[in-house]
Amino acid sequence: MAAQAAPVLLTVAETASIMRVSKMTIYRLVQSGHLPSIRSGPSGRSFRIPEAAVHEYLRTSFMGAPVNPPQ
Repeated sequence: MAAQAAPVLLTVAETASIMRVSKMTIYRLVQSGHLPSIRSGPSGRSFRIPEAAVHEYLRTSFMGAPVNPPQ
């Protein structure tokens, strides 16, 4: 049985940079359940977001967006 590669986990700041939004927006997306996350750190206060989930969220969020919006 082949070993699976561990998923890439991003910090809130890295996720915000990829999505080009604020860190507060990422916290809101996590709290609302739109982005899955894993709590990490000794106190469990830090979040890590799977990179695949970020790309999936972006893909599904923009499915209905027009390719060439009217000007």
